[in-house]
Amino acid sequence: MRVKTESVEDTKNLGAAFAKRLEPGSIVCLLGDLGTGKTTFSKAVAAGLGVTEEITSPTFNIVNIYMSGRVPLYHFDVYRLSGPEEFMAAGCDEYFDAGGVCLIEWADIIEDIIPDGSILVEIEKGVSETERIYDISYIQ
Repeated sequence: MRVKTESVEDTKNLGAAFAKRLEPGSIVCLLGDLGTGKTTFSKAVAAGLGVTEEITSPTFNIVNIYMSGRVPLYHFDVYRLSGPEEFMAAGCDEYFDAGGVCLIEWADIIEDIIPDGSILVEIEKGVSETERIYDISYIQ
């Protein structure tokens, strides 16, 4: 599925609608260049899940955990990792089966261990400053 948003408000609406379809065990992999809005989309999904805490990028923590929504949200940013081995050594792969939603920014870094059936969200900048294009598919 391909979706184009024209504004941050559109992105918030997309994230909220997307979140309604997520259930415990969902793994969402976000890909996109710097500045495409991975964290903005993550915040929108978190809001759609009912998360009330402030959502921040987990770049230096690897994972931020939010328990206030309808399901736990495990928000990863693996940009600083060297690969899947480092992710697994930190025990982060255990969150895949922890009964929440895993949202992974820069998921291509750990693509070798992403389970089949995970959701892939590729984000690109559009022609205007605020336009974004989302390609949403399943990993097989």
